[in-house]
Amino acid sequence: MQNITREMRGIPLWLLREYLEEMGGTAINDNLIQADRWKVILTKMEPFKLGSLEVGQVLVEIEIDDKHSDDFFKIFNQKTLRAGG
Repeated sequence: MQNITREMRGIPLWLLREYLEEMGGTAINDNLIQADRWKVILTKMEPFKLGSLEVGQVLVEIEIDDKHSDDFFKIFNQKTLRAGG
């Protein structure tokens, strides 16, 4: 079992929850999404500030079965990829 923590910026909590549900998870409550081989806790954080710019942040705590982490992150990373420039 792996425990992974990430700070995600620029993606609202509700959208992360929706992505995880699309990946087969079930929302137990607003902050906990669970599937057979993983569970994720989402916690809204204070906005990240850079000068006058503020960007929303969510702490993502993932508990996942070792054998399924590669497949999970392949899909999760694609869903959360954002273009920038």
